[in-house]
Amino acid sequence: MQRKKIAEAMKNVYFQKMTPNGYHEIEQEIAQLQEKRPTKIAQLKAARALGDLSENTEYSTAKRELRHLESRLRYLNKQLQYSQVVKPADGQTVDLGTKVTLRFDDDDEVTDYQVVGKMEANLTKQKISFDSPLGKALLHHRAGETVTVQAPQASYQVTIIKIQVVD
Repeated sequence: MQRKKIAEAMKNVYFQKMTPNGYHEIEQEIAQLQEKRPTKIAQLKAARALGDLSENTEYSTAKRELRHLESRLRYLNKQLQYSQVVKPADGQTVDLGTKVTLRFDDDDEVTDYQVVGKMEANLTKQKISFDSPLGKALLHHRAGETVTVQAPQASYQVTIIKIQVVD
């Protein structure tokens, strides 16, 4: 009976889509945080040994830093637990994990973007979410096509010049 309830609940769970590279980056961050954890615990023990905890800023700081580290670890582990790693089927259409070269039709600017999951999006690294206005407009289109992007302030058009699969 209990297994049926769990199986039914898992059908309704929303899994975050991400690229294999995004999954690997989260694994690396978890490993780095786990390496720092013993040091943070040692700092907390040393600060506790100083005595009166009510006015011990070293203790409060060490406790807060350890709590922050463990909170981040829990968050990242949940991200991995509820992730769905998606690999692009082919390089013919824009999909999660593909790199696209775009020309913005209003000013003829050419830019490369990688389409990634929500958690991986980072404009400084030219990574856009598949769920962003630009990402939504590009999904499942082919090179040579012009798409209209419905942004919050206005709409604009971009032409897909090239699509390539990112390893």
